[in-house]
Amino acid sequence: MATVLDRRESVTPRRFKKVNLADQRPSFTVYGILIAFILGSAFPFYWSFLVASHDDAEFTATPSLLPGGRFFENASRVLDSIPFWKALGNSVLVSGTVTLSVVVLSTLAGFAFAKLRFKGRGPLMVFVVATLAVPTQLGIIPLYMAMAEFGWSGTLGAVIIPNLVTAFGVFWMRQYIADAVPDELIEAARVDGCSMIRIFWHVCLPAVRPAAAMLGVFTFMTSWNDFLWPLIVLNAENPTMQVALEKLQSGYYVDNSLVLAGTTMATVPILIVFLVLGRQIVAGIMQGAVKG
Repeated sequence: MATVLDRRESVTPRRFKKVNLADQRPSFTVYGILIAFILGSAFPFYWSFLVASHDDAEFTATPSLLPGGRFFENASRVLDSIPFWKALGNSVLVSGTVTLSVVVLSTLAGFAFAKLRFKGRGPLMVFVVATLAVPTQLGIIPLYMAMAEFGWSGTLGAVIIPNLVTAFGVFWMRQYIADAVPDELIEAARVDGCSMIRIFWHVCLPAVRPAAAMLGVFTFMTSWNDFLWPLIVLNAENPTMQVALEKLQSGYYVDNSLVLAGTTMATVPILIVFLVLGRQIVAGIMQGAVKG
């Protein structure tokens, strides 16, 4: 009898203590890896500022890891060498317009592909995704001919209009909306008498705010750093920031302090946009995590 009871006790499953993951703290290894990634990501920007704050010949002879005192002097030289403020205004206008258009139109198209039923939806979506495999360089010559035919060559419209919507943005928003917006929520809104525009505005947009913010950051950075197409279609009197910075190293002798001073100044707007939209991304992710 005792052996039977002993066997039953041995077979009885043990109760494990529940572990609350929220109470666990990351190890020093995790902190070390994160710090290494942060330093590795910030070092190129720090190096640019470091070189920009020294004289080029002096820094080449005796490199230093401490900033110098000539950044504002080099920044003043940048302002005298290129039309910096005009290029900055052009880049802000182009990048802001393209970002707003891509986010709005891609969200609309993504909502249609994800939640609406219409003939040819599947093949049309396949065609949109297939355009991602086409190299951008293949369309430069036909696109330039079209811009010249319309009389837009040399104007900012030639840079803005071809980029008002992107296949990546449509695909990105379609995938996110398909998972983030339940069909039952849309049906409930229809029962309440909401039109499709009101469903998109009041149901879809609040749910896809993190994806839209991420798409906005990516689109702004891509448009801000675009160099090849503005170099081809714009003239020297109406450049964007990247085209203007290229003039700093077009001479026989390249002053690295001057070039990196302009690069550092041109990076500030991207940091501001990332800080503003980065809060939206984190807030949306945290909101979705709490609701889940």
